[in-house]
Amino acid sequence: MQKVAEGISHWIKTLPEEYNSMSEEEISNRPLPNNWSKKEILGHLCDSAINNIERFIKIQYEEQVYVIQSYNQDQWVTVQNYQDRTLDEIVNLFQTLNKQIVNIVKNVPNEKLSNLCDIGNNQHKTLEWLIQDYLGHMEHHIHNQILIENSDF
Repeated sequence: MQKVAEGISHWIKTLPEEYNSMSEEEISNRPLPNNWSKKEILGHLCDSAINNIERFIKIQYEEQVYVIQSYNQDQWVTVQNYQDRTLDEIVNLFQTLNKQIVNIVKNVPNEKLSNLCDIGNNQHKTLEWLIQDYLGHMEHHIHNQILIENSDF
């Protein structure tokens, strides 16, 4: 879990620098009408953190197999109106939420990492897998959508 905590901490520090090097047009542009802008993608990463904080905590104490509740990602991004919010607001939210995730990850007792959750369709995964997947999901969006130029994602 130390590597995951270090990976998330890396993005807490470097992602704001990456965004601050981009123009307002670059972070606000939606490549296609139904695609998110880079600001909205950062907002989506905040929504992911919000949902996963609860999961990472509850899986440690709720009866197994803990059933993961999905959420409508598009509606979360729309309702929270990330497109019209300042970059600083979204960056601060991203940093704060992910600092909390790092704290949770660093404090998960080893014996809890094998606790099971159902991620849908009766697919059982461990808490350790879910935490690693969280970082993988974050890095997927960062590498494939945020840090590339003129993308059609």
